[in-house]
Order: sequence, then structure tokens, then C-alpha cells
Amino acid sequence: MDSSLEFIRRIQREIFSLNGTVALLDWDQKTYMPTWGARERADQISLISRLIHEKTTCEKLFRHVEKLWGRLEELDNREQVIVKRLRRDVEKARKIPSDFVERLSKTVSIAFTVWEKAKRKNDFNRFVPHLERIIELEKEYSELIDLPGHPYNSLLDDYEEGMSVEKLKKAFSYLRSEIVDILARIRSSDVFRKQYILNGRFDVERQKKICEFLLHKMGISRKVSRLDVSTHPFTTSIGYNDVRITTNYKSSQPLFSFFSTMHEAGHALYELGLPKKEYGYTVVCDAASLGLHESQSRFWENIIARGKHFWKYFYPVFLKTFPWQLKKWDLQTWYLYVNQVRPSCIRIEADELTYPLHIILRFEIELGLIDGKIEARDLPCIWNEKMMDMLGIEPKNDAEGVLQDMHWSTGDFGYFPTYAIGNVYASQLFHQLLKEKPDVGNEIEQGNLQGIVKWLREHVYRYGRMMTAEEIIRRTCGEGLNAKVFVDYLKDKYLALYEV
Repeated sequence: MDSSLEFIRRIQREIFSLNGTVALLDWDQKTYMPTWGARERADQISLISRLIHEKTTCEKLFRHVEKLWGRLEELDNREQVIVKRLRRDVEKARKIPSDFVERLSKTVSIAFTVWEKAKRKNDFNRFVPHLERIIELEKEYSELIDLPGHPYNSLLDDYEEGMSVEKLKKAFSYLRSEIVDILARIRSSDVFRKQYILNGRFDVERQKKICEFLLHKMGISRKVSRLDVSTHPFTTSIGYNDVRITTNYKSSQPLFSFFSTMHEAGHALYELGLPKKEYGYTVVCDAASLGLHESQSRFWENIIARGKHFWKYFYPVFLKTFPWQLKKWDLQTWYLYVNQVRPSCIRIEADELTYPLHIILRFEIELGLIDGKIEARDLPCIWNEKMMDMLGIEPKNDAEGVLQDMHWSTGDFGYFPTYAIGNVYASQLFHQLLKEKPDVGNEIEQGNLQGIVKWLREHVYRYGRMMTAEEIIRRTCGEGLNAKVFVDYLKDKYLALYEV
């Protein structure tokens, strides 16, 4: 049995290193790689992806895992957790042929570059053939995994273990109805009609300094991280002490880089806080789900960084950095501004209230694409109709509509729902934090964010994949996914802000 434990430890460490290599190649492609390097990069990533899959599905690993599974009671608690998690991953991976992994990897690597060009040129038709191919591969993948219920369940499970279409339809239907109602009430208010507009140019170099200061206050050292620029802000982990954060700077929108950096820093803190001492280089030292991962970014970006306590400390920093642009603004005016409800066509620019509607729109479209009720070529029209129905606005073109996100070009079907799940989980965690630390607002006002980081480390980060995301939320908050907690949070905040 000792030889089996040694073998699975070695294989897991090798897979960890290979995953880090893929992450580094992907980060480089999205930040600094020359455009013409795309096809060679597709070959590189697809090769390593195939090697990872082959290591995960090899017969020798399967035999050792099964041997350990048969003698599970003889293992200590740590080893039992690792074997249970590894066995699930191996069984799932063995359903997927290596040639499929290579085909999918190469297809999406090329499609990403085509998507970038299609978005830049506002030419959806250029992207359609690649999207159609990806959809067919996603359907093929769903058939191979073959989980019970809707075919989409097999795609969703990769990102949110244990979640189902049936559960999400119920939660999202409730969210959609409640948020549309709140939005309608806000639109009828005098406060909404008199919303402020922030004018002026905000020097990018000064924005960068604020973002660096923010990372410092959150306790993210440059020794274990980088902050770079990409078209679509993201965070990726190359290793346990190498987390890459990207943002984007807009000279007319200083809060875009600030909030995107805060968002990505939430992801980075989670990655840096995983249980590497106890479970390093094993499948357990990873995020429980993307929904839980997103709860960390949304927790920081929206609940903390859009709160009044936060701006009592940070607004003076902005005022000192941009004195001329903000000379007529006081703290209350600024607080109302950063929480403005202003329906947008762009998901990553959406306000806290309307953001979930963007996710529900994509969820509905993905279901239609997978079950064949929607054709890829019809997406611009369907997209625009749903935008008008939910948000009362319509994109001017496909670049700010159906082409705005990279996720479909990278084959991430089943990913989008995790954003809304993350919003719900974040509200539940904040609700519990206030119960346990009722004075946390005073800490935030002093610029002390480390108490929150410590609480999250104890209640979220340290579990890794010891259990599912919903089990972690249930252990911390006393219940699983509960959209009502999020809706109550939105009502308490926004109905008061807009005096309705």
C-alpha cells in the first residue's frame, strides 16, 4: 500500500507541474504573446493537455487508486480525502479519450485568436464556424460524461460539482423576477433620473499606483504575484507562490481598473490561501468550485469595495490621487456614484444589481445551444432580444453584444452560471461574517482588511476540495445555496440608496 501512496503522490505532483505549464502558456497568450504565435501555441497547449489527460487516465494510476480505495479504512484521514477526490477525478477523466482532449484543446486555442479578431472587427460571422465546432465538441463531451438529467449537467459539473440545471433554473428564475422588479422600481425614482456622471481623464500611471496600493492593503505581495494588462481581466495560478493578476485601464473610467483589480485579487487570495501545507501537490489543494472562487472575487469587489465603510478609508486616497477631477465630490456623492445602477450592455462593466441578469441570459442561451433549440448563427438576434427583455437596452453592435466575452471561444460551456452562484455565496458569507464579527465595519474604515482575509482563510480557503462548494457554504453559513439571502442584501442596499 505504501508503494501505491507513493505512486499517486508522484503522479499528482507531475500533473500539478504540467497544469502550471499550461497556465503559464495561456497567461502569456493573453498578455504578451505575438499574435502570429497562436497556431504554435495551440500545438504546445494541446500537447501538454494530452499528456495531462494520459497521466490522469493511465491504467497504472487507476489500479493503484482502486487498490487504495479497497483498503480505505486503513488510511489516515488526510490520505482518505485524497484518494476519494482522486478516484472521482480519475473515473471521470477515463470517460474522455485522449484524442478528444487534443481536438478540443487545439480547436479552442485557435478559436480564441479568431474571437479576438472577430470582436475587434465587429464580425460575428467570422467566429461562427469555430463556435459551431466548439458546440459540437461540447455536446460530444456531454455524451461521454453522461450525468443524469439535462445534458448541460455534464458540462456544469466541471465547474460546479453537484449543481444541476433543475436547481439553477429555480434559483435563477427567482433572481430574474426579483431583480427585474427592483430595477423597475429604481428606474422610476428621482435619484435614478439625477445620477452623476464622472467626467475627465484619469492618468493610467496613477491608476496603476492605486491598484498596486490596493493589492498591498489586501496583503498580496509582489513576491508571489504580478499585475499585468489583458483584454479581459483574469487571474491564473502558475504555482502555489506564483499568482498572475491582470486588469485593464481606461483613462475615462478609473473605477474599471480598480474594481477589476479588486475582483481578481479576491481570486488570488483564494489561490494563495489553499491548504498547500497539508495537501500540497494533490487534487485536494484546489478550489472547491468556480462558483466558490467567484464568491471570493464578488465578495471583495462588490460587498466590501462598494460599501460605505470601505470608502471612508479609500476615498481620500482617490481624492489625493486625482484632486482636480474629484474636487467637487464629497464622500456621500462618491458612495452613490460607485453604487449607481446603470444598465449596461457589457457584462464586466455591469453594476452589482443587474450583473446577475447578464449571467442568466448566457445560461439560457447555453441551454438552448446544447439541446439544439438555438443555432449559433442566430445568436446576435436572440442575444439582443434577451437584453431588451431583461435590461431594457440593446447592444449597438455584436462587439458589445454576443462577442463581448471570451468564454465560448475557450470552450467554457457551463462556466457562466458560476458567476451568479458566486454572487449568492458571497452574500451568504458576508451575512455570516457580520454575525461573527459585528465590528468588521470599523476595521475596514481603518484600512484594515486582514481580519476579513483571516476569516475567509478559516471558513473557505483552508478546505480546498475536501468537500463540495455547497457543503463548505453549508458548514460555514448553516445552509446551502440560498438566492433569497442575496436578494435581501440587494433590496436592503439599493432600495435605500434610491429612496424607493
